[in-house]
Amino acid sequence: MLAYPDIEAAAARLRGIAHRTPVLTSRTLDAQLGCQVLMKAENLQRMGAFKFRGGYNAVNVLGEAERSRGVIAFSSGNHAQAVALAARLHGCPATIVMPSDAPALKLAATRGYGAEVIVYDRYTQDRAAIAAQLAAERGGALIPPFDHLPVMAGQGTTALELIEDAGPLDALIVCAGGGGLLSGCAVAARHLLPGIEVYGAEPERGNDMQQSLRRGEIVTIEVPRTICDGQQTQAVGRQPFEVIRRLVKDVLTVPDPVVVEAMRFAFERMKIVLEPSGACALAALMQHRERFAGRRVGVTLSGGNIGIERFIALISGAETVD
Repeated sequence: MLAYPDIEAAAARLRGIAHRTPVLTSRTLDAQLGCQVLMKAENLQRMGAFKFRGGYNAVNVLGEAERSRGVIAFSSGNHAQAVALAARLHGCPATIVMPSDAPALKLAATRGYGAEVIVYDRYTQDRAAIAAQLAAERGGALIPPFDHLPVMAGQGTTALELIEDAGPLDALIVCAGGGGLLSGCAVAARHLLPGIEVYGAEPERGNDMQQSLRRGEIVTIEVPRTICDGQQTQAVGRQPFEVIRRLVKDVLTVPDPVVVEAMRFAFERMKIVLEPSGACALAALMQHRERFAGRRVGVTLSGGNIGIERFIALISGAETVD
């Protein structure tokens, strides 16, 4: 089970390696939502997302002999880039299993960091099984995107830094896919601020975590059709869920058009670029603003890896979102 000392140890490994990303505020947003919003800008992290924290920590805890045999990961994009970059920084080879329809920007960046990319069909093939077979054949260390304690610990440093820099919070909203970031942040936040309410945020069309939390057991769904490509997971990880069921108050869902609204606000008023999944927590706050009225709310802006053509299409309305 993930514990706060694991996150402290990850923070020490990441010090001087990961960016200490800024906490952003917007008086306009505060006025619109009726609360004080403090946003951790992980879109400005190395490789453009919070995933660098967990990827680097997971590679760093391996022994030299393990690293020499290489690392293997599976991901829709951001974990892929994180492990690829972390492997390059440690001088070890990386093999990444990615869906064939992953954003071209993420595929190119992963290859650009020196990793071998193996593509699969996300709707007909099992990425975890492909990666496990590669690990067995090559003797490499498998680093899953969320169901992995070193990854969870690294992601938890996001909330650790946010609270250190922003001060006390009444609530924290964290984007949720497989649960690595949410579980890590929940452990850090509830340790530092025992009374804080922690919420997950996921697209309406991919609400497996909301269903899981409310039923008290892991629920598996079909691959969700949503613009939030980083949250097209089918089920929360087993180890993250054990944390989430104890420490997370609820999981909030948001329709894709509100995600685009959050992306547009971040660009027009805050001058930052967010990918859809990276804007999901902010969108959830917009969608459920009445729940947070008058409170200090932390929000993770979890990533900004989106190509210019798709960003323009979404923001301008050229790509239909319903």
